[in-house]
Amino acid sequence: MNILDYKGIFVFAEQRDHKVQKVAYELIGKGKELAKDLNTTVTAVLLGKDMMDEARKLNYAGADKVIYVDDVMLDEYMTEPYVYALNKVFTEKKPEIVLFGASAIGRDLAPRVSARIHTGLTADCTSLAVEADDKEPEKLNLMMTRPAFGGNIMATIACPNHRPQMATVRPGVMKALKLDDSNEINIEEFKIEIPASCKNVEILDVVKIIQERMNVEDAKVLVSGGRGMKGSENYAMIEELADLLGGTISASRAAVDAGWVAKDRQVGQTGKTVRPNLYIACGISGAIQHLAGMEESEFIIAINKDETAPIFDVADVGIVGDIFTVIPNLIEELKKEGRTA
Repeated sequence: MNILDYKGIFVFAEQRDHKVQKVAYELIGKGKELAKDLNTTVTAVLLGKDMMDEARKLNYAGADKVIYVDDVMLDEYMTEPYVYALNKVFTEKKPEIVLFGASAIGRDLAPRVSARIHTGLTADCTSLAVEADDKEPEKLNLMMTRPAFGGNIMATIACPNHRPQMATVRPGVMKALKLDDSNEINIEEFKIEIPASCKNVEILDVVKIIQERMNVEDAKVLVSGGRGMKGSENYAMIEELADLLGGTISASRAAVDAGWVAKDRQVGQTGKTVRPNLYIACGISGAIQHLAGMEESEFIIAINKDETAPIFDVADVGIVGDIFTVIPNLIEELKKEGRTA
């Protein structure tokens, strides 16, 4: 393998129900940033059926090129046909870097593809950067950072001897670019024949789970509870506040570990990374692991009776007080303004 033969950044554009997922746009945004350091281009790889409109959106989102594989076997996600198709694309095109979202699909797909093309994979990354190789300065390596040991440390991993360098990236960590429909449309329809033997399962039905609460990664307003909530029964209070503000609730790891809130509500290094317009931290001390998941929020309000709590260091507004007094007062004032839950 001649590592210098591998060029370009490829992003797997995950689609569900014929819609490209948000994480793909986030990865294109980060890919454009890395491409400046590498003096290269960003290519989105889309697999599906009858998705040319979505392919164009990837160009609008900043992808310099889109490789689109159109096949009926790629309409719904199945592991083996997707692995086969990506293996063909990456083997022929020789990208230097490949990025996947750390979604259920990305976590299933990426390790299988990396095994097929005999390279490494760093999973669940929260940071990506490019650095020159210590031994070969002309060679640039992707430095992939991810939480380790339950989020207690951050590990930075490189793959200096194999290409492509592959990573799955946690949704919500990177920032998507704004869509620009003046961008040039550059789509290559990549033709392959997927063997019938790849279809080793048959999808009989797709059952969608209807969530009662909005996803924390999509919410514009998050009201988050920590150890200071003192019990699951007290979350009704912040649920009401979140409803009045048109948002949803989230939690710190301490609250999740205590069994007060479901795991899918957790914000932090070992949970979700969020960027809401408004983040209200209630009874959260502000451990570094939690801050890593929410410090990019546009506006942060912290409520804590400990005036030395680290959460105040990142807060735009800090309220020193008992959450069981402050939050009911906030709810009362919002209702006076005519807000309804």
